[in-house]
Amino acid sequence: MTELETIVALSHEFGTDDFVKGGGGNTSLKDANTLWVKPSGTTLAGLTTETFVAMNRLRINELYGVETPTKPAAREELVKNLMAEAVANDAGRPSVEAPLHNVFDATYVVHTHPALVNGLTCANGGEAACRQLFPDALWVEYVDPGYTLCMQVRERIQQYRHAKGREPELLVLQNHGIFIGADTANGIRAIHTGVMDALKAAYEAAGVSMDLVVAESDAAPDTEAAIRQLFGDDAAFIASSGMFDCAPGPLSPDHLVYSKAFPFTGDLTPEAVEAYKTERGYAPKVVVAGDRVYGIGNSQQNADLALELAQDGALVMQLTEAFGGIHTMTDAQREFIENWEVESYRSKQV
Repeated sequence: MTELETIVALSHEFGTDDFVKGGGGNTSLKDANTLWVKPSGTTLAGLTTETFVAMNRLRINELYGVETPTKPAAREELVKNLMAEAVANDAGRPSVEAPLHNVFDATYVVHTHPALVNGLTCANGGEAACRQLFPDALWVEYVDPGYTLCMQVRERIQQYRHAKGREPELLVLQNHGIFIGADTANGIRAIHTGVMDALKAAYEAAGVSMDLVVAESDAAPDTEAAIRQLFGDDAAFIASSGMFDCAPGPLSPDHLVYSKAFPFTGDLTPEAVEAYKTERGYAPKVVVAGDRVYGIGNSQQNADLALELAQDGALVMQLTEAFGGIHTMTDAQREFIENWEVESYRSKQV
């Protein structure tokens, strides 16, 4: 098996619902000259040897020394264009985390967002618990994804190398997920298995269920009809489930992209819907009404993903009780994601 075939196999292994949702997560392979990375907005499970974006590592390295604009939109536009110039094939737009993948010396890098992991990263006591459970991991407090995150992680990895003589195998990002780097596929698998086993043991010790608690209920056609009428094209398609406790705010970039920051929980009236849109600036992706939770969207896939990410967020919130309760993103962190062209592009790929 070639190295490119190996990263495809790893992408498929870690591209299931247990590890990522929608177009979330990314993987990469590198040698001295080239970084092969997942295209933006695509699914890990759908990758092939032909669909990885090949990038010139020397061109990516130039990014680290560029003086960028202070305004986020201008900065991210510059970075996007520089990364486009580093692309060496016709496989599409590279993952926004490509420069971060390039920072690692490891041949293979896998980035995922399992709910069991985010029960730790989205918890008030997550950093302390991470130090206890994974003493060799590098924990990084929440940083806006993309260029800012890359540069912060690059500096922290350099500090780690200086202190320990090697780079971290496990990078844990607050309110985001994990990066695992290794020179072999079995190395990736062993590290990931160790992380998941340690977290499962911690949840069991804390008496926290790893299954989402859902109160089953019958479908409600009248409620669905009201939702379609009130939200129009934004609710052309609907997915629903029994009741569960939705997270009270944004937990991670993926939750924001696919299910928005806040569910609609008001009365199903034109006034309540208009009030939500006025306050938030957009229609919701998740509606809580009666004794059910609804994902809505302009396609069935969008609606299904909205509900799936709402359930994932609810499970993450449930799991955070093992580590001191839920820690949501700040308004500034949320607004960066909501206004970021990269995430708008990624959401449109689904």
